Amino acid sequence: MAGVLTIADWLGGPDDIQCESVFPSTKKTYVYNFARSVSGWTFQLEAQAVIVDTIAYDRNGDPNFSASQVIGYFPKEMVSTSTYISVASTSNGVVNVTHPSNIYTDKILPDSRKNVPLLVFSFQWDQPSETISGVTVGAQSNSHRIAKILAWEPGVTPGDPAATTATGFVSLADE
Repeated sequence: MAGVLTIADWLGGPDDIQCESVFPSTKKTYVYNFARSVSGWTFQLEAQAVIVDTIAYDRNGDPNFSASQVIGYFPKEMVSTSTYISVASTSNGVVNVTHPSNIYTDKILPDSRKNVPLLVFSFQWDQPSETISGVTVGAQSNSHRIAKILAWEPGVTPGDPAATTATGFVSLADE
C-alpha cells in the first residue's frame, strides 16, 4: 500500500521515544529535572493520535512495533501550557508536565493488538542563547516524546478506530 508508514518512520526511530500502555481516562504528571536554571525558557506540549494496524508483544508484555504500520491519524492538538505545564523551581530547573486525560475520544477495539490508537505526546523546550564560562551557546530547541498505547475501558465506545468518521481523521490506506 502506498502511503503507509511504519511506526518507526512516523516517530523517528524506536530509540527516540518512551512507550506505555494506558486507558484514555489516564492523567499522569511527569517531572523533568533539567538541573539548571530554566529562566527564559519556553515550553509547549502537543498530542497526536495515530492508528497502528497491529502491535505484537514479547513474553514480558513489552510492545514490539517491528511489523506495525500507521494506517491513519488525527490532527495534532496543542495542550494548554498554562494548565498542564508548571515550573516547580525555575532556579533548579524542575518542570512538571501533565498529560491530560481523554485527549483521544473516539472508538477503541477491546483487542489490544489490532487497529490500536497510539497517543503521542511531544514536550518541547526552547532555551535562549546564553554565555557559560565565557562561551556563548546559541539558542536551542529540544523535545521528548512519550507514546501511549490506548486500551479499551468501560465508557469508551467499542469499535474499530480505523473505520472512524470523526472529523479530521486521515486514513493512509487510501493514499
